[in-house]
Amino acid sequence: MKRLNIGIIGCGNISAIYLQNLQAFEETEVIAVADLDLDRAKKRAEEYGIAHACTPDELLQLSDIELVVNLTVPKAHAAVCRQALESGKHVYVEKPLSVTVDEGESLVALARSKGLLLGCAPDTFLGAGIQTCLELIRSGKIGRPLSATAFMLSKGHEHWHPAPHFYYEQGGGPLYDMGPYYLTALVQLIGPIRRVSGSAAISFAERTVTSKEHYGEKIRVETPTHLTGTMEFVSGAVGTMIMSFDIMTPTQYPYIEIFGSEGTLRVPDPNTFSGPVLLRGKDNEDWQEIEVTHQYADNARGIGVLDMAYAIRNSRLHRANGSVALHVLEAMVGFHQAAEQGKHIELLRLCDAPQPLPKEGIVN
Repeated sequence: MKRLNIGIIGCGNISAIYLQNLQAFEETEVIAVADLDLDRAKKRAEEYGIAHACTPDELLQLSDIELVVNLTVPKAHAAVCRQALESGKHVYVEKPLSVTVDEGESLVALARSKGLLLGCAPDTFLGAGIQTCLELIRSGKIGRPLSATAFMLSKGHEHWHPAPHFYYEQGGGPLYDMGPYYLTALVQLIGPIRRVSGSAAISFAERTVTSKEHYGEKIRVETPTHLTGTMEFVSGAVGTMIMSFDIMTPTQYPYIEIFGSEGTLRVPDPNTFSGPVLLRGKDNEDWQEIEVTHQYADNARGIGVLDMAYAIRNSRLHRANGSVALHVLEAMVGFHQAAEQGKHIELLRLCDAPQPLPKEGIVN
């Protein structure tokens, strides 16, 4: 396959693993990096042997870049994606797709009108752990999925992240930050969501940063930091989810469990690529650990981009696509709307569950 030339906009914390992996894949090559802070772009370029370090506008003028990976902060996602699409480039953006459904829908429509591909993180659902879970469900190991739970319970990013401020702005919070991992995994394993409800709270109006880079700084919280929601899937299954930055002590809740007519499946952390995968049949007293059966068990962030590269070259649909990301975004917005309005929110922008990944990985 002809190698795909990539440009990355946004050289913050997450860019390192993307650069590491996209430079390692034979099918992709990062030829330019850009950031509003040009010194930061130059540092990343030097670290990873990238030819060009430039501003975002300059990167979009490079004619040999076919795909832009947008790693900016959430509130900038839509604007940067739009610029890249208008420049005639395919786009893969960090989650969430945007901070409003209207923006996300506009991006999906723009990409379609221009014959371009729009992709969005997370791609962790393509990892060995969740793909093994998908195979177990499809082979009937737990029977028909009836319900699910999902828990992400932490004490907030100000304790460790070098620049945590945007996690408490619009487009941040535990739901927009971590919800895409959990919701995308559930869509992959159970299918699209029909409607949601929820309750939300801002438990602390202000956060104090304790990570060393901004130690002692105060952050004003603008978005809910604890949300409890329910989901009804198109399949008829129902689910419960709690996303929180307000849990100050460790818990023992599982990340995701799917309860079926014949057993229960404990899904690994959807923010990782591997296991453990645990299965318990309805007649079994103990959990059975299932060896993962698929590729990408290490930190493989960027395999969604790799899948897009093959999709571009072979004119097929990629798995971490804009329709899935828009559906997940509408669900997240719906949880917040439900909390504000005290009612169920029907989701209008459904999607197909992504196609399973072959055991041998992304090959065409």
